[in-house]
Amino acid sequence: MPIRVLIVDDEPSIAMSLEFIMEKEGYDVEVVGDGAEALNRIEEDPPDVLLLDVMLPSHDGFEICKRVRENDHLSGVKVLMITAKGREEDIEKGLSLGADDYITKPFAIKDVVAKVKGVAP
Repeated sequence: MPIRVLIVDDEPSIAMSLEFIMEKEGYDVEVVGDGAEALNRIEEDPPDVLLLDVMLPSHDGFEICKRVRENDHLSGVKVLMITAKGREEDIEKGLSLGADDYITKPFAIKDVVAKVKGVAP
């Protein structure tokens, strides 16, 4: 069974790029564009890897990461934050909330692929 990746990003060009990259690598990919929809999808059918933007409508990525980490049912979900919020305090916040890694935009495709491979089961 292929590894499932949920991409949560409200910027269509970034979401489409990530979707293309992940599908090319053989992952089963789903894309959602806002925080509320992301929480619903994660709880209904947890992905193996979550590529999570921070700045989202309805719930930001920090809140989503926090909720995922507080739910024992979701303990196996790997969270990679991908965001333009690259200040040191943002990175520290994401990691302290339980993100497995933090990637800043703009990103290199090979770096995203390597990081997903590094956390994927």
